[in-house]
Amino acid sequence: MFGPKVLSTMDSLIGPATRIDGHLLFRGGMRIDGQVRGNVTAEAGQGSYLVVSEHGRIDGEVRCDHLIVNGEISGAVYAAELLEIQPKARIFGNVTYKVLEMHGGAQVLGQLIHDDTHTAVEHLAVSGA
Repeated sequence: MFGPKVLSTMDSLIGPATRIDGHLLFRGGMRIDGQVRGNVTAEAGQGSYLVVSEHGRIDGEVRCDHLIVNGEISGAVYAAELLEIQPKARIFGNVTYKVLEMHGGAQVLGQLIHDDTHTAVEHLAVSGA
């Protein structure tokens, strides 16, 4: 209905038994099932995407092109293209996005800031649809 979600291969994985203390810089795709205490930033101009799973947690700022969250982020979020906030997601911090898809049950404690420097569409996902 809203067009296909474009995701390439997963380049990096932080497993559920892993905790990283420090900032991460990545390119391509990354999935976080563990915990990161530090900023998570995608290399600019690389078509990045980040998945924070239901058990994933980030304590720090997040910057990438495409972001899918079903875990917890405590810090500012900047999604240059698409931000999908799934039902078990919890974000504590301001969220800047171009396109937003927010599922029922998701929680955001902070401001939602539309990045109006680009043309964007905001829509609400319906669970089970």
